[in-house]
This record gives sequence, structure tokens and C-alpha cells, in this order.
Amino acid sequence: MNNLNNRTLSLEKIFDAPIELVWEAWTSSEHIVKWWAPPGMDLNVIEHDFKVGGKWKYTMLMPNRAEFISEGIYKEIIEMEKIVTSADFKPMTENVELHAYFEKIGDQTKFTFSVIHETEEYCKQQEKMGFYNGWGSAFERLQLLVLDLK
Repeated sequence: MNNLNNRTLSLEKIFDAPIELVWEAWTSSEHIVKWWAPPGMDLNVIEHDFKVGGKWKYTMLMPNRAEFISEGIYKEIIEMEKIVTSADFKPMTENVELHAYFEKIGDQTKFTFSVIHETEEYCKQQEKMGFYNGWGSAFERLQLLVLDLK
């Protein structure tokens, strides 16, 4: 098996909002629809069973009218601290694992997000496909949402 560090892409962000709001924005369907999809795209929450073993599935129509499907199964949830889920983003990314860590820093939240890929080669391919821009812009929308919730 390849070294985990060589198969992982990570982003870190400090949200100017309490951990409770960031957690709620990440775990509530009502909020996920406001930040998960790129601007101008509508997200449909098909399933969101936020518990270990629970499934999540979101769809959105891409500009070419093809359906983009995001789905996975929650593997680990530690309230206000950590979420681990399998994830497929069809048709572009499949069989990855998402790790989201939440850390309270006063009235702010340190958020660390990692995606673990099967191989180092697949990881590099995903990085070239725009991992940092895509997730970075999603987390910018998440920042705006939590500021609105404050």
C-alpha cells in the first residue's frame, strides 16, 4: 500500500464562526444545499442519514445537463470533532475517503479537510483536476454561510 501522505490531499481553513455553527452547516441538509454545489448549480439532497453507517447522496445538474452524483457512507462521527465518510463523485472521482476535522479556537473554528485516494497516481490526477480550487471555493461558500448564521 502506498504511503498515506502520498495519497492524501488536504485543505485547512479557519472559520470566523463558533464550532457549533460550522458543524451544523456541514451536517444539516438545509445548510449543505447552500454551499456544497458551485454557484449557479442547484443541489438536491436525495439522502442524508447522518449517523455511522448512514448514507448520503446529493445530485446536481451540470451545465451540459449531465447529472453529477455525490454519495457515500458515514464511517465515523465524533460530535463537534470529526467526520469520516466514503465518497464517490460520479463521474469524476470515485472510491475516496473524506476526513473532516473541527477544532474550537475561541469563537473560531479550525477546519481540516482531507481526501484519501487509493493510489498516489490517482491522488496526483485529482489534484490536477482542480481539487484545491473546487473544495477551496466550496469552503469559501461555507464561510459565507456560517457568517450569515452567526
